[in-house]
Amino acid sequence: MNIQDVKQKYGIIGNNAMLERAVDIARQVAPTDLNVVINGESGTGKEIFPQIIHQHSARKHGPYIAVNCGAIPEGTIDSELFGHEKGAFTGATETRKGYFEVANGGTIFLDEVGELPLATQARLLRVLESGEYMKVGSSKVQKTDVRVVAATNINFYQALEREKFRADLYYRLNTVPIYLPPLRERKEDIHLLFSDFAAKYRMPVIRLNADAEQVLVNYYWPGNVRQLKNIAEQISIIEKNREIGEDTMLKYLPQYNSSNVPSVMKSDGLGSGPVFENNDREIIFKVLRDYRGEINELKKMVYDLASAVSGKGNVINSEGEPVFNRIYQEGHLHAAPTALSVQPGKLQPSPNSPQVIEVEETLSLQDKEIDMIKKALRKYKGKRKSAAKELGISERTLYRKINEYAIED
Repeated sequence: MNIQDVKQKYGIIGNNAMLERAVDIARQVAPTDLNVVINGESGTGKEIFPQIIHQHSARKHGPYIAVNCGAIPEGTIDSELFGHEKGAFTGATETRKGYFEVANGGTIFLDEVGELPLATQARLLRVLESGEYMKVGSSKVQKTDVRVVAATNINFYQALEREKFRADLYYRLNTVPIYLPPLRERKEDIHLLFSDFAAKYRMPVIRLNADAEQVLVNYYWPGNVRQLKNIAEQISIIEKNREIGEDTMLKYLPQYNSSNVPSVMKSDGLGSGPVFENNDREIIFKVLRDYRGEINELKKMVYDLASAVSGKGNVINSEGEPVFNRIYQEGHLHAAPTALSVQPGKLQPSPNSPQVIEVEETLSLQDKEIDMIKKALRKYKGKRKSAAKELGISERTLYRKINEYAIED
């Protein structure tokens, strides 16, 4: 089966050279039984390629199991993957088979493999090296014959440096890498994809004018193909006017001008750039927004106090120059003849203070993040699912951060 036949069978749309290269690698590696890692940003369609590999391998009549490693809590993931014995832990009322036992003779797809805890990574390495594993709560070694295809949007090199991923497991998994380009690197495919997605609902044909097409091509597409599909479907169903112009298109594209939104992985095919996990990025944005609000409040407090001291709505320095006109340019305040000493929790006049008002920042970004997590857990009385939703992160990420920062519920 050639590349075009594979694309047609699995609904892969586009003629981008990097995309066709990925399809070709999947087609060639399928019969070899080698382990494969599929790397690409969220929404690029990584879940299709393990199916291509399985269906074109000698294991195609065996089971195929897809596991989202990022959706399974850390405390139960070993049980999910390798099974457990009755009584192995509280709630283990019966013996359970794990995915590696169920998938024996077939293929297992480990999505978001970079989210696996280090202890689970060690268990996975043993399976890859010898086909052996033990159920949770058992000392009996069991064998399995499973091909592993993994997918991730993390930067492996940074994860290795930070010791978040085992180097030996990386080299064992990454026998054959497949890279999926983000949509912004497939500009020639964007209109094809949009037309295909918009045509699936038996609605009158959507037509884009030249300006609307240019908007689509120039957009950053942080959500990649998944985001494009969502927008095409919305426009197809909602818009009564089937001639779509620039203004209409812009209504459906959030942050259109944000061309510098950080990507999940620098798209050089090597995974060698700055990486921001989506969940971590959202909570960092929340922290920074809170910081901005607090800084603005602090500036206002300092201004009001200084105005009260001078009695003239401003502070004059030793050279007779108004100070607060320069607050935003210099980032510090020269004191009035009667200076202010600003300390955390204490704002008071101090005639003997130095000529600079110092504003001490008492919380680091990590401290702020910990504080936000604690507040969310208190608000929902320890219910992690609700707290994660409040913070805008996944429950898996919240669980990891609670352990990382040793936060008590």
